[in-house]
Amino acid sequence: MSESKYTIGNIDISTVKSKRPIRKGTLYNLVTGFMSLMKGMKITAYYFFHTKEVVTEQYPENRETLKISERFRAELKLKKDDRGFLNCTGCNICAQNCPNGSIEVIAMKGETNKKEIDRYIWHMDSCTFCNICVQVCPYDAIEMKPNFESSALDRRLYIYQLNKYAGPTKKNLDKLEDPADMQRLVNLIKREPYKGPIPLGMQQGEEHNFNHPEPVKKIVVKKETAKDVVKKDV
Repeated sequence: MSESKYTIGNIDISTVKSKRPIRKGTLYNLVTGFMSLMKGMKITAYYFFHTKEVVTEQYPENRETLKISERFRAELKLKKDDRGFLNCTGCNICAQNCPNGSIEVIAMKGETNKKEIDRYIWHMDSCTFCNICVQVCPYDAIEMKPNFESSALDRRLYIYQLNKYAGPTKKNLDKLEDPADMQRLVNLIKREPYKGPIPLGMQQGEEHNFNHPEPVKKIVVKKETAKDVVKKDV
């Protein structure tokens, strides 16, 4: 390396010039490349004969024993207790902070005369799993779970309704003295996983239960031959 100093105006500037690498010959490159290949093949051959030490996950054969970290974010869930009661109040803070608009919260006023959740819609197809909704929730009502197996053949199946009932929160239900009243309010309005607001331009009143989507009809396009073109011109 060589160092050079310059003065521009009243400022002293020093620069360092490094040596250029010396190019090796073709034979040297072939030998070193072959040695590098052999190092990689040595590891491959070792695991080929020592299958019990293989670190690659054999999915889906090991689905029953597969362990996913709890920190892995793949599915948005509403938290609930052992009785199935929810903490969500329908405050809409998670939907307001979602950068992609993947959450829709529809609230209502129920028999308790307080704000209650009606529908909690999660559009998984536009979600980036950034976890902002979980962090901003003031009631600790939602969480991200590592359930990553969610592939489907219909885009409409990625519109999830997370709440299984429309009604009061766990806090308001605990204020009721009679357990029968609790179960009555929870069972009053049921919600199903794919029965959210009308998606993808469907008509009002049209049934949109997507548990068993209709198969896509195959469109057959007939190719025109030269004879067909001549007939049209005539």
